[in-house]
Amino acid sequence: MDSSVTTETDVAVIGGGPAGLTTAIALARRGVRTVLVARLAPYADNRTTALLHASVAVLEELGAWEACRNAAAPLRTMRLVDDTGRLIRAPELHLDCNEIGLDAFGYNIENRILVETLERRATDLPALTRIDENAASIEPSEHNVTVRTQQGRTLHVRLAVGADGRNSICREAAQIGVRKRALDQSALTLNIEHTRPHDAISTEFHTAHGPCVFVPLPGNRSSVVWVMRPEDAEWRGALDDDALAREVERQAHHHLGALRVGPTRHVFPLGIEQADRIAAHRIALVGEAAHVLPPIGAQGLNLGLRDAADIGAIAADALLLEQDPGSPATLQRYERKRRLDIQGRIAVVDFANRTLLSDFLPAQALRAAGMQALAWSGPMRRFIMRQAIAPLFAAGQNRDAR
Repeated sequence: MDSSVTTETDVAVIGGGPAGLTTAIALARRGVRTVLVARLAPYADNRTTALLHASVAVLEELGAWEACRNAAAPLRTMRLVDDTGRLIRAPELHLDCNEIGLDAFGYNIENRILVETLERRATDLPALTRIDENAASIEPSEHNVTVRTQQGRTLHVRLAVGADGRNSICREAAQIGVRKRALDQSALTLNIEHTRPHDAISTEFHTAHGPCVFVPLPGNRSSVVWVMRPEDAEWRGALDDDALAREVERQAHHHLGALRVGPTRHVFPLGIEQADRIAAHRIALVGEAAHVLPPIGAQGLNLGLRDAADIGAIAADALLLEQDPGSPATLQRYERKRRLDIQGRIAVVDFANRTLLSDFLPAQALRAAGMQALAWSGPMRRFIMRQAIAPLFAAGQNRDAR
């Protein structure tokens, strides 16, 4: 695409992470003229994502899942262990995918492999054009959005989708505010090899400072997401591999045997962010431009992929009906579609984290009673499992998970 030419098209997607790529593919596979504006760069991050059932269904529909399947590990059992050491503790809980008629709750995959697969799928779509640059400015008007890139290209589009992360220039251009709350927690993430098999069991130890989750990867490997106090994350993250392996073994209560730490680890502060709206002025937000969650319950990227699938379907349907994909009516449909799922996930994750951290005895008793109820009540347990892996209270979309 010549940088001296002004281009007009239907939709521009700003940002090339998993949510942006998924949005662009969802649009282009239905023939929507789409431009993806994002630098094409190697994805060096070795972090992983537990893709839950609804996200796997999205990738299957987009023709991207088969290339991911062999590099992903199924998650068939969720084991929840109260490791707080408090007086009032919850019982150990095992959630089995067979109880709701699934082969797996989802699959854990390295983000690098997921992005590479989506990149390859994107190149197969004639309606999708890639501009290998970052956006420099987004300027909405009544009839279109002007996107200017860092190398001087100009696009006029009817709808811009902001998949450009928590510091979104699209959100700023749409004049959408964001509510932020820092948590007094950080996450240490790493991958490990272990001598005992994980048996497709994801084990989550609930400590007094946050959860520590061991999520299966192919072979005798797992990814670890350990939420803790910021000062603890800093010193553990600075340990050498052998010392860190001993720390992780201790936290794992040696259930995976001897451990070896894989290359690189990450430490990052946690917070909750929510945009006041997810669409305005011909701009729709997806992924972390719309919401940021701590890595609790594997909800963050799964929520972003549902954003991507929904705005892709809503914009494509609008064009099919010869409607404006960036009109207030179209954006309101997207807002209504996503509101309950986003607000519900944020509320549930925040509540679960608060009750885990609380030293207030009634809060601990409430949490323990809730876990006990799940252990005893099959209908309640199955309801919670279904809601955890699919859009919140979206009964029609959960039908295939029963």
